Amino acid sequence: MNIFSKEINLGDGRKISVETGKLAKQADGSVVLRQGNTMLLATVCSSKDSNPEADFMPLTVEYQEKYYSNGRFPGGFLKREGKPSDHEILTARLIDRALRPLFPKDYHSETFVNVFLISADKETMPDAYAGLAASCALAVSDVPIQEPISEVRVVRVDGKIIINPTFEENAKADIEMVVGATYDNILMVEGEMNEVSEAEMLEAIKAAHEAIKPMCLMQKELAEEMKIVKREYEPEISDPELKEKIASELYQKIYDTAKLALGKHERAEAFDKIKEDFVATLGLTEEELEEKQLLIDRYFDDSLRTAVRRLILDEGKRLDGRKTNEIRPIWCEADVLPSVHGSAIFTRGETQSLATCTLGTKLDEQIIDDVLEQGRNTFLLHYNFPPFATGEAKASRGISRREIGHGNLAHRALKKVLPSEEENPYTIRVVSDILESNGSSSMASVCGGCLALMDAGVKIKKPVSGIAMGLITDTESDKWAVLSDILGDEDHLGDMDFKVAGTPDGITACQMDIKVDGLSYEILAKALQQAKEGRAHILGIMLQTIPAPRADYKPFVPRMTKFSIAKDFIGAVIGPGGKVIQEIQASTNTVITIEETEGCGMVSISAVNKDDMDKAIARIKGIVAEPEVGEIYKGKVKSIVTFGAFVEILPGKEGLLHVSEIDWKRIEKVEDVMKEGDEIEVKIIDFDKKAGKIKLSHRELLPKPEGYVERPARPEGERRPNNDRRGGNPKGNFHGNGDRRQGGNFHHKNNNNEGNNVNNGNE
Repeated sequence: MNIFSKEINLGDGRKISVETGKLAKQADGSVVLRQGNTMLLATVCSSKDSNPEADFMPLTVEYQEKYYSNGRFPGGFLKREGKPSDHEILTARLIDRALRPLFPKDYHSETFVNVFLISADKETMPDAYAGLAASCALAVSDVPIQEPISEVRVVRVDGKIIINPTFEENAKADIEMVVGATYDNILMVEGEMNEVSEAEMLEAIKAAHEAIKPMCLMQKELAEEMKIVKREYEPEISDPELKEKIASELYQKIYDTAKLALGKHERAEAFDKIKEDFVATLGLTEEELEEKQLLIDRYFDDSLRTAVRRLILDEGKRLDGRKTNEIRPIWCEADVLPSVHGSAIFTRGETQSLATCTLGTKLDEQIIDDVLEQGRNTFLLHYNFPPFATGEAKASRGISRREIGHGNLAHRALKKVLPSEEENPYTIRVVSDILESNGSSSMASVCGGCLALMDAGVKIKKPVSGIAMGLITDTESDKWAVLSDILGDEDHLGDMDFKVAGTPDGITACQMDIKVDGLSYEILAKALQQAKEGRAHILGIMLQTIPAPRADYKPFVPRMTKFSIAKDFIGAVIGPGGKVIQEIQASTNTVITIEETEGCGMVSISAVNKDDMDKAIARIKGIVAEPEVGEIYKGKVKSIVTFGAFVEILPGKEGLLHVSEIDWKRIEKVEDVMKEGDEIEVKIIDFDKKAGKIKLSHRELLPKPEGYVERPARPEGERRPNNDRRGGNPKGNFHGNGDRRQGGNFHHKNNNNEGNNVNNGNE
């Protein structure tokens, strides 16, 4: 084995090592990157057969976290890694977006980059190192790439910038971004923030770029030590004569058509007509045309790109006639779907999102079971892009990586303004179905999603809007223009796609892809400021539609509440085998979950109406309630004994209603005034907490009879006279108010008579 390795210090005691020549040696390039106990294996394989007729870079990037890396079994029946998770797809997209611009424009060989997490620890976030590992694999291979890149995660915690934080640090951050760059230029940015300013975001990007520079130098040094020679490849087919003919004959026609400010489809048809008329003048046979079609399309697109860019830079006009900072016409509508919890339409130019919000229970939470992250997600945002949105006649075949990426960006933008779990007990799902698309449907999803949340009555902290910014540059004349609210064509023909979302007080999410070298921070600052103005304009129109979250949920929205109970009562509420909680759910038509948290149990209840909700709350609070002297309850008679009745005042809690406490008048038999199952209001007059014995009274809730005289209490220790016969009882029976549950009679002899002294009690 011919092993080469390099090491780099992150500056805080952590070191990154890169080793090649030991594992996966049959790949065109392979490295093992290590930081602490985290290890990533990155490989690259590129076909030796180039497709000279291709007009794009056929690059595929895969990222996979192996469960064995953290000593875990995969879930499911198969117990093996399956299709990539959303997290893995998003990480692969981050790598792809940074690498793709650096391949030679005429290199069209099938290229596959794979990054595997093969060892993990609970401190290191491995996705932050995946871009560096992929670039290192390319650096030590013969696959042609213009220069190395790296990616880092940059966060701010308590005002301090941290590069590649731990999981714990990342959770505390108010800025979190992944930045990809070469030594000289920023290529890609994606992240979320807690309403930070444009200047604070730029500061974090600059810090990330400074951390990336030594990583790029390390790769160059490694390639030099290994004496890497990049492969020769077959360049694109070309026809300089045809290229010149198209430029000279069609450029002005394209330029003049671009100035007409046509709609998307009309503009496409006009450009196609120019191309078709030109092809007709060539007099080619079908076979000749088939051979030349690729070059005709390529050279026509080159002229189109030049014409559109010159129109913007020289005349300040865009394809749809707008100025560089002008936003397309916007219209919004809320509450558009009568049976949906929250719905809205957001339309900006030829881009339209139908957004919905569904409120669910705790049982609807998404279970996360990734290699390094386990838990539950209570906010989901799904983005769908059907082919008809762009007028394509084809079927939908599953969810694309692009849809997952766009949905994730909108999710990041909105999750920062959601209310706390205590304020909002619901699981929330927002869906954005794109019905039309001509630029920045992800930002339309942010705007539509915000309106749908407010229509559903979710008390978001602040409204959020989003906008996509573009850039046109000319290195020869040093001219540049930042474009607000870009069209699809401007994204394709321009140099930047910069999406920014936020509230009036700051940025909550961003995504940026750069297609040009030498983007200055001056241009970035200008783009951010122009984006801020555009966001404010869009938000103003949104708030005319619905100025604030609705005061209450729709009538058909499940009612939910959350409250805590003492940890000791969790078992009592659940009952043996779940018997108690299941009975409560069945009898009240509710869904109840209990989650043990720090020092207490968090009870979540959902119901279809308020009455059912109130019944369930009462049942649970009854189980966990502590009786208090003086409290009044509506109880049920559970059993009758000779000396009174036992009344259930709370679920599972009974007290003694002594016969003497039923009424102010004398009651001979308890059965004469009540029976089992009767409901009766009672008041607690004594509660022995230690023994769990409760004494009740009903008479204290009744008006006292006129002339009633309370018998004075005997002095302590004084016995009742032997001839005292209460109520004129000739046999001298008297009833003590003791609490001896067994209630047996006892005989007491005295000098005057022999009477049965009955003490019916519950001691």
